[in-house]
This record gives sequence, C-alpha cells and structure tokens, in this order.
Amino acid sequence: MGFFDKLKNIVNKEDKSKEKYDKGLEKTRKEFSDKLNSLNKKYKKVNSEYFEELEEILIMADIGVNTVMSFMDRLVTRAKNEKIDDPEMLKELIVDELFIIYVNDEILVNKINYNENGPTVILFVGVNGVGKTTSIAKLAKREKDLGKKVMLVAGDTFRAGAIEQLNLWGEKIGVKVVKGEENSDPSSVIYKALQEANEESYDVVLIDTAGRLQNKVNLMKELEKINKVIGNLVPNAPSDTLLVIDATTGQNGISQAKKFKEITNITGIVLTKLDGTAKGGIVLAIKEEVNIPVKYIGLGEKMDDIQVFDIEKYIYGLFKEMV
Repeated sequence: MGFFDKLKNIVNKEDKSKEKYDKGLEKTRKEFSDKLNSLNKKYKKVNSEYFEELEEILIMADIGVNTVMSFMDRLVTRAKNEKIDDPEMLKELIVDELFIIYVNDEILVNKINYNENGPTVILFVGVNGVGKTTSIAKLAKREKDLGKKVMLVAGDTFRAGAIEQLNLWGEKIGVKVVKGEENSDPSSVIYKALQEANEESYDVVLIDTAGRLQNKVNLMKELEKINKVIGNLVPNAPSDTLLVIDATTGQNGISQAKKFKEITNITGIVLTKLDGTAKGGIVLAIKEEVNIPVKYIGLGEKMDDIQVFDIEKYIYGLFKEMV
C-alpha cells in the first residue's frame, strides 16, 4: 500500500492533533493544492512542460531547489516506469514521493530523549525573534500537563527582555524559573539551576540560551562551556539540543540550521509559526538539507498549539483535499 492509500485512512480517522495539522497547514495547502489542481486542469496528459511547471510549484512551496531536483528525477522516472501520463493518477505518486523524501529508509527520532537517572535537560538555541522563549514555555506546559516536575532556566543572560519574558511565562504556567542578573555568566546560572534540579528531583529542565549567531566563535565557546557544566552535573546531558526556527523565514531558517549545526550538536528542530506561512514545504527541505529531525511544530498562538511532529499528519495537512 502506497502512502496515498494510507492518507485516505488518516482522512477518515478522528484525531484532535490531526485537526490542528489541518488548520495549521491551511495556507500552504490552499496555495499548493490550488496550483496543482490548476496544473492538472491545464494538461490532459503529463509531459515535459507539465513537469517543469510542477517543479516551479514545489520550489515556491519552499521545499528547496536541491530537494525538488532530486524529487523530480525520481518522479519522472517512476511515472515513466509505471506508464502514468494522467495528471490525476500522478497525484498519488507525488504524495508517495514527498513522503519518501522524509522517511527515506531512515527513522528520524522525533521524541525527546528522556533521562531515566536524573533530570532530562533540554537546551534551546536559536536567533532572537524566532519564538524561542514562547516555544520553551509551551513545551514546559506540555511536560507539566504530562505530570512532570518542570524547571525553566533563563540562560540568555545578555537580554533583559528574555529573562523577564521567561519569568512571566513561568509564573503563568506555574513552574520554577531560575535566573541570574543581566549580563551574568550563563554557565553559573545553569550550574545553580541544575544543582537545585538534582537536589529537588526535577524531571525536566528547559534551558534558554543566547542566539547571537553573528558572532559564531563566541557563541560556540559559550555553548561548549554550557555543555561541559551540564555534563558535569547530569551525566550524558543535555538529552536534547533543540534549534528553534521560524517557518515564515523560509530558506533563511535553513541557513540558520546549517550555521548552528557547525557550532553545536543539534538533535532536533522546533519549527514555529508554520500556520503563518504558505511555504510549509520547509519541513521537507530541512530534512533533505541538514538531516535533523523536526521534533515539534508550532501551529498557532495557543499554549497547546505546539505539536510533536508527525510526518503522516503533516502530509495529510498538505494534501487532504486531493484525496
């Protein structure tokens, strides 16, 4: 059974998170589906001109030029081998092949690596303005709702606004926030926080960090020091280092991912504001270009609008009207 057939089952299944994907990917779906439907009406049979226009539609969805090129090569070959020249039938191959881009015989782990012998420490990195602090707060609430004892650490000590914002979120959610003075050493704040986390048996510690990517050398040294402090206090920590990217920035977000990957070991991505763009194909470009799993996606402003990334529901959100 191809993924297109599986998609039909997903469409008919009741699932609250599926509804969030449906609503959150509405802009991308409308843009993508409308163009694909117009293309299918324009051509009665698939030919080279059809494939050229399809390529352009995919690039406009921010899937990324390299990803689209390799995708088109596979699609054209498969259409030829399976003797498919009907645009309506080709839709099934398009859905299948986009799914394969992400899965590609490799399971990308999208779950948090929980620590069974002490606090699970999750480090957050990302440039200013991508929704990092809000994402940390949303994940803190998610973990608290799962019954975990949660701590937030204001490790971005160079921005007073970041400290204050995280503190306000902590009060609102009802979780502990450890913070230091503005411009204090982030590692000292994190050291103090993790000592308390060990003593008070916290389950999850979420740490904010500075995102000054314009000075990569300093940021690299700072993150190395932070990682060393964390590893000394909690063996094999951090469990995850999550990079927060704003989906509305498109290819600029991918370039941030590449730069942060050079600086530190990124284990997953939090993709914010996916509901605010018609270029939701960036998820596929991230997989193809940096090979880091998207672990969470932001599909709205509410506290519960952050979702564990699910490739099947994502493809459903893009194509449900074509099934």
